[in-house]
Amino acid sequence: MTLWSSIKEDFSLPKKNDPALQSQLELIFNYPGVWAIINYRVANSLYRKGFKRVARFISGISQLLTNTDIHPAATIGRRVFIDHGFGVVIGETTIIGDDVLIYQGVTLGGVSLSQGKRHPTIENNTVIGSGAKVLGNIIIGENCKIGANSVVVKDVPCSSTAVGIPARIIKRKDKDCTESSLLDHNNLPDVSKEMFSYLLKRVAVLEHALKKYDGIDVSSEDAELESIYENFIDAMESKE
Repeated sequence: MTLWSSIKEDFSLPKKNDPALQSQLELIFNYPGVWAIINYRVANSLYRKGFKRVARFISGISQLLTNTDIHPAATIGRRVFIDHGFGVVIGETTIIGDDVLIYQGVTLGGVSLSQGKRHPTIENNTVIGSGAKVLGNIIIGENCKIGANSVVVKDVPCSSTAVGIPARIIKRKDKDCTESSLLDHNNLPDVSKEMFSYLLKRVAVLEHALKKYDGIDVSSEDAELESIYENFIDAMESKE
């Protein structure tokens, strides 16, 4: 695509991705992420032609205006939408595929001072939630979700979800690598909740086995624990 065609395509994205858009006037004043991408397109074109200082100057001005830091040497595909945009950082050797959705506060950064590829590769149809940090020369596969405020430091296979610090990877077994669902990024697994649920059920099984097969009754201890739990809940509610 030509530079102008890419810019026209970028301008059309808010209408598809943001139901809050009511008029084209809002697009001019209220979408810094779109302007950050457009400024990047211009700077990247100049950078690839050898006008690196001019490209860096445009990138610096864009950073001041949009609060989004995109290195002009980064590779960004088509229909990449930065929603809100504030605080987004995209490093020099970052590669972003097509149809990627990035929310505010995201960092696509490096963990090495050496030259060469040191920033992540984000493949097509991926969603990166608010405040997420994707660090190092790693690959985020197609159709992935990165949970808000997660810190990802290793590869994420296609059609998977990464959540937590450091991020834990949950493979969506019911999905293949060709399926995409960009806007359901709020549907993330609660790994801690699932683990606590497992532990509670496991304790209940052990208590039942003790009582049935060994004749050990822990009901008195159970009542004491319930009392401690109720006192804790009361104390938490009194602080609200």
